[in-house]
Amino acid sequence: MEEIELRIRQLRLGDYEAMIALWERAGLSHRPEGRDSRAAIAAQMERDPELFLGAFNRERLLGTLIASDDGRKGWMNRLAVDPEHRGQGIAKRLIAEAERRLRGRGRRIIAVLVEDWNSASLALFQSCGYALDRSILYLSKRDDPAV
Repeated sequence: MEEIELRIRQLRLGDYEAMIALWERAGLSHRPEGRDSRAAIAAQMERDPELFLGAFNRERLLGTLIASDDGRKGWMNRLAVDPEHRGQGIAKRLIAEAERRLRGRGRRIIAVLVEDWNSASLALFQSCGYALDRSILYLSKRDDPAV
């Protein structure tokens, strides 16, 4: 396995294609015609550029995490690590950096939604100190299935 010189940096719109390619390699579901379209990502990057994080080995994107801030809570979204580089602490470094940035905005609650089939992600977040709360049910109302 190659030696990794990992660095975390803010993602830019020029990283969009690499980000989508990583999500596809990682098996992360995304909505390229809706909330994950280039235009939607550009708008979110415009609002909160510092919450778009990429883990790079030289110029190769190995991991992503997009955080968001709803004014009360910080949220972790779109955590993905290249399957060839999992188990090397990349996700934990992205989580720690996102937490640092969200706490810098005054957020004292940081949350994540994990799909019930994703036991690896659930275990990862629990190992980072996140507590599972089974008393909450997630509901959503969507104007369009692509969003």
